[in-house]
Amino acid sequence: MNILLIKLRHHGDVLLTTPVARALKEKFPTAQIDLLVYEGTEPLVKNNPDFRHIWSWNRDLRGWKSIESHLKVFFQIRKQRYDWVLHLSDQMQGALMAKLLARQGSIGFAYPRRQDIFWKSCFTYLVPIFPSNTHHTVEQNLAVLAPLGIKTVGKEVRCRLEIDPPDREAVKKLLLQHHVTKPYLVVHPAARWGFKCWEDDRFAEVIQYFAQQGWPIILTSSPDQEEMTLIHQILKRATAPGVISLAGKFTLGELAALIEGARLFLGVDSVPMHMAAALKKDTVVLFGPSKVNEWHPWQTRYRLIDARDYGAMLDPDAVNTATRERYLKNIPVDPVIEAVEELLHS
Repeated sequence: MNILLIKLRHHGDVLLTTPVARALKEKFPTAQIDLLVYEGTEPLVKNNPDFRHIWSWNRDLRGWKSIESHLKVFFQIRKQRYDWVLHLSDQMQGALMAKLLARQGSIGFAYPRRQDIFWKSCFTYLVPIFPSNTHHTVEQNLAVLAPLGIKTVGKEVRCRLEIDPPDREAVKKLLLQHHVTKPYLVVHPAARWGFKCWEDDRFAEVIQYFAQQGWPIILTSSPDQEEMTLIHQILKRATAPGVISLAGKFTLGELAALIEGARLFLGVDSVPMHMAAALKKDTVVLFGPSKVNEWHPWQTRYRLIDARDYGAMLDPDAVNTATRERYLKNIPVDPVIEAVEELLHS
C-alpha cells in the first residue's frame, strides 16, 4: 500500500503530523508512506524512518516559474501511484492533489470554512473537526485515520524527531568551545510571531537567576533579525557567567541535538517547544493567546504558564498576527522560576 500525507503548514505543524505516520505503520507495517510539505520544513522529518520519501514545494504560487516548479513536483509524485492520500490541512491545492492522486481513496477534514462542493468532491471521506480548543492538534491529526479503521484514543502515539549523528557532533564541539561540560538549560525566548513573546527584562531575570545557581544557560533563536535583536536585549540584562548566546548559529537539526542534550527547555509557543516535547525533555512554556488545549507540549513532562491566569487576554481567533504587541506581558517572573525549579528538582 502506498500512502501520501499532505501537510502544507509551518514547522511545528509538520512535526505534529509524525504520529499519523507512526500509527499507519503500526496498522500497516508494509505500507510505504510519503509526506508532502513546504520547502524548509523537511529537516523535522527527513530522518524519520516511518517515511519513505519527503516531497516539498515552494509556498509561492505566483509566476510561471513557480507554476512550472509545482507541476514538475506534481508529476514526480503522480508516478508513485498512491492508493490513499490524506490531506491534513485546509489548503485547496492539497485537496486538488488528493483528488488527482488517490487511486483508492482520499481523506480530509470537514472544515467549517470548507463546505463548498469542490472541497467535498476531492475526498472519499471527510472527518469531523473537533470543537475549538477541546483536543490537541495531534489528536485532530490522528482522527484522519478513522476511515482506515485505526483508532488511537487512549494510546500513546508520540511525535518522532530523529537526529543526525553529525548534528550531535557539531553541537558537542560547539559546547566544548564554550566550556560547557555539565548539564545545561536551553532557553528559546523567540517565536515566528512576536505576539507570542514575553518581556525581555523578565526573561533576563529568570536566566540570571538560574545562571547564578551555576546552570549553563544556552540562548537560542533563528537568524531572523528581529529574533536576534530580542536576544541582544536579553543579553544586555542577563550578564551572569554561564549565559551563552548561540542564537542564529544552528540548523534545525543542530537545534534538535542541542535540545536533546539539555536538562530542561524553557521557551514560548514555537517549534522548538514542540521539538523539546518530541525529544521528551522537561519543558516550561509560556502561552498566550494560543489555544492551550490544541498546542501544549505533547506527551512530555511540562509546566505551562498561561498569560490568561494573570490578566485579561483577547480571544486567539481575534489576534492580528502582524501586531508588534506582546501578549505575554501579564506573566510575572516568580511562577516561571517556580515551574523551572519544580521540574529540575523532581
